[in-house]
Amino acid sequence: MTALVLEAPPEPGLGTGTLRVRLGPAGGAARDTVAAGLRRAGIELAAGPCDGAVRVAVGRTPGAALDGWPEPGGGPLLLVADAFTAAGVRQAVRAGAVAMLQSAEATPERLLTAVHAARYGEGRMSYDVLVRLLDRAGSAAGHPRPGRDSPLTARQRTVLALVAEGHGNAAIARELSCSQHTVKNVMYDLMTRLHVRNRAHAVAYGVRTGLI
Repeated sequence: MTALVLEAPPEPGLGTGTLRVRLGPAGGAARDTVAAGLRRAGIELAAGPCDGAVRVAVGRTPGAALDGWPEPGGGPLLLVADAFTAAGVRQAVRAGAVAMLQSAEATPERLLTAVHAARYGEGRMSYDVLVRLLDRAGSAAGHPRPGRDSPLTARQRTVLALVAEGHGNAAIARELSCSQHTVKNVMYDLMTRLHVRNRAHAVAYGVRTGLI
């Protein structure tokens, strides 16, 4: 799965040199891959405890990623794992993870965005992580999956699915061979139909109710 569109690029004018991370001791080969990606993104890797550094935990699961941290607490936490379950997401949240990213999505660009988000307290999680959370929340609350009748048109559902996959308006317009203005209008209409506040809320609602 690709990352949710919540993962906006860093603010213009913010130098990546201001971002520092401290990698956790776990992770093995995946840790090395993430470290290389962070370096390619221009992010400084701290050798030890460093004020203002984002902690980056890497592992096969959230539990494995968090294993071996020498001290509790510290800076904001970004967790990168191969797979997430609902229990794993809860464990990461309890450990203080601000952002979560699947290993398969950990390109230098997405790592930069996720580190930036964690550093400045902007919660970020990939589409797959969001699905785990919302599927569990929906089941616990007894929310039914929708039947054949949908509040959205086929085009609106397509746009919403593309948003969930991390595409911006320009990419969606290219995919659907239409203008960005049309995409904006479709998004506005579908948000009105779903009674949601923004794109992230629309994606969350769509995942929880089975629209996408």
